Amino acid sequence: MSKIIKDLKIKIDDNLEEHLAWLEPNYSEYRILRQSVDARQKHSPHFVYTLEVAGVNEKLQNQEFHFNKINFNSTKNKKPIVIGTGPAGLFAALRLVEQGVPCKLFERGSESTERIKGINKFWRYGELDTKNNVCYGEGGAGLYSDGKLITRIKSPHIPYVLNRLVQFGAPAEIQWLSNPHVGSDKIRRVIPKIRDFLRSNGCEIYYDTQVTELLYGDKCIRGVKTINDETFESDHVILATGHSAEDMLNHLIESNVKVEGKSFAMGLRVEHPQKLINKIQYREFAEHPKLGSANYKLAHHDNNSGIGVYSFCMCPGGYVLSSGTEKDALVCNGMSNFNRNSPYANAAIVVSIQHDKLFPNDIMGGMKLRKQLETDAYKVIQKSGGTKELPVQNLLSFLDKKSSINKVTTTSSPSGIKAVMLNELLPDFMYKKIKEGVEYFNRNMKGFISDEAKLYGVESRTSCPLRVTRDDNTLESVSHAGLYPCGEGAGYAGGITSAACDGINCADKIVELLK
Repeated sequence: MSKIIKDLKIKIDDNLEEHLAWLEPNYSEYRILRQSVDARQKHSPHFVYTLEVAGVNEKLQNQEFHFNKINFNSTKNKKPIVIGTGPAGLFAALRLVEQGVPCKLFERGSESTERIKGINKFWRYGELDTKNNVCYGEGGAGLYSDGKLITRIKSPHIPYVLNRLVQFGAPAEIQWLSNPHVGSDKIRRVIPKIRDFLRSNGCEIYYDTQVTELLYGDKCIRGVKTINDETFESDHVILATGHSAEDMLNHLIESNVKVEGKSFAMGLRVEHPQKLINKIQYREFAEHPKLGSANYKLAHHDNNSGIGVYSFCMCPGGYVLSSGTEKDALVCNGMSNFNRNSPYANAAIVVSIQHDKLFPNDIMGGMKLRKQLETDAYKVIQKSGGTKELPVQNLLSFLDKKSSINKVTTTSSPSGIKAVMLNELLPDFMYKKIKEGVEYFNRNMKGFISDEAKLYGVESRTSCPLRVTRDDNTLESVSHAGLYPCGEGAGYAGGITSAACDGINCADKIVELLK
């Protein structure tokens, strides 16, 4: 019977297998269940492992995920519909077809190979394609946000999600690293393989086909209507349109689907030289080849106000992207490729926006604030003589509110930058909280405040300011049976992995009913 070894500490220059042979002289094979780096002690950074070890003449059993297919009656049941090909929608469709349930999958944008053409055109020339951009198109927003798989949720579906990503071409190490990421370059190769699998297993995929309306019966769903004025009937619709689909959220509210405001977070994105972050985190071991690009996770909570400031979507060796979905608005986001070899590190620094305190009588309050910040960011670029660039401010200039020290030249952004006074762009409460948070972070990471650091605006799409209310048990809309609000856009996820798990949960509920 295999044995689990936890918290095995190995110095970065030591050999794991030599230590394992000393601990378990008769082991036959092992596998890594978890690997992390602990660099808290100044002179002894080390790896921490959890291992599964097999004894003499034993073999480790690979975790398999097999499903019994139900007998789907196509004459009795209409195919479930999934709206959106982000992580939630793709994994919902994958789970359905693996259990023998054919479905229809709708995406407003194009396949990923066509989508990247629209994105590159935007980054290079500032010409926005409103259906193919960093947020819309096959793969969703997660396709261009580093492919990070870190999650705080506890779900039995996480191993399945990682297993399937590896099966379709993601690096095997995502199954055991403590901070797994596929990389935006590699995940773009994974998505087409998922698409091909879906099609070969009964999923009809409609690209460049935005769902503009949901069709309703008496407090229930009856199907969808597309931008082409076509209707498709179904008693089960998974709504996984992502955190940027404001048009769909407005349609839901107009159709009296139960929607509520929720708290979220917005702010800016900070960028440092990666070598500086390596030095802060790893000290004299900063350039050690086994450690790679260092990351960080920072948080500051004000107990008096209840407002938190924290880092989000940290991208070691990454790039800052222009990520808007509207022609008169600017949004920034971060990504990195698998090798994380850009000379820059970036992370969102965001403030919690408390819905109940700021917008007690307006469910659209958060959405209005988000839109205001994004359009103001666009206007400040136009005013400064720019066109497509992202607004940037030197971190010292931001903290001191001095334009005289706002000197920014280098950037990781493919869209370019314009030096502006971001401190004048933000609402006063957000500016004060980010300033307070950054100063607190600097006490924990000496050197975080640096003349080499800069801030980009605005980081406004961390999550959706609305939640489409659903039943905790059935996962259906509380106002319309058969509608399954799902993923980030519905307010039930906060990243690739959690969105994928939520898509699986919704698909499994449909399969239970169809059985």
